Amino acid sequence: MDNSSGVGVIDKAALVLDALEAGPTTLAQLVASTGLARPTVHRLALALAHHRLVGRDIQGRFVLGSRLVELASAAGEDRLIAAAGPVLLTLRDATGESAQLFRRQGDWRVCVASAERPVGLRDTIPVGTQLSMKAGSAAQCLLAWEDHDRLLMGLQNARFTPTVLAGVRRRGWAQSLGEREAGVASVSAPVRGPSGRVIAAVSISGPMERLTRQPGRIHAEVVSDAARQLTLAVGSASEGHADGHGDGSADGQAG
Repeated sequence: MDNSSGVGVIDKAALVLDALEAGPTTLAQLVASTGLARPTVHRLALALAHHRLVGRDIQGRFVLGSRLVELASAAGEDRLIAAAGPVLLTLRDATGESAQLFRRQGDWRVCVASAERPVGLRDTIPVGTQLSMKAGSAAQCLLAWEDHDRLLMGLQNARFTPTVLAGVRRRGWAQSLGEREAGVASVSAPVRGPSGRVIAAVSISGPMERLTRQPGRIHAEVVSDAARQLTLAVGSASEGHADGHGDGSADGQAG
């Protein structure tokens, strides 16, 4: 499929922004991801940074810029979070456990939506909570499909191993037992954007006594179904806008 718009500089800038969707990226990684010449990538990245469409993290890596967040907010385009509310409520009710949606932001994963178990012992993770990318089933999902360099970097000092992530990729879901916090278990599945890239992770979490030492055996199917629903919601919203028919509505571990 030809994704060219016929305006070369715009197409190249879009390649840079697409490459940054996965997270903080070095110049060398941008060159490899886009297939563009190093001087071209550097010039485009600096120009996009001038307009705050690209930024830098504390390590000097390129990241998506704050202006994109402002534009998305103004347009009401955060379809993923809009769709997440009812999906997480259904997931919570089906499992009896707290449900969350995590996105990766640099070296952290952030809870962007949640549905808490209303009573009894529960794992409470308020919206906005930052958790480590080094532990938990959601972190496993957000890292498992990264490119080789990011995968190796993410595994440094992680509580999980390359073998664990290989299992996540094979099964399509992740589980953890006490990785983030002693006594807490979780199950997560990846949410993918229209390009197929993993953009978030849906999770349930709770005490190991309830979820058992094999939480995936009990809950993987329903968690994976919730992730598929959000993947479809994001994809259908994107197609609606591409066709000019979007109506502005949201169709559609913690451990």
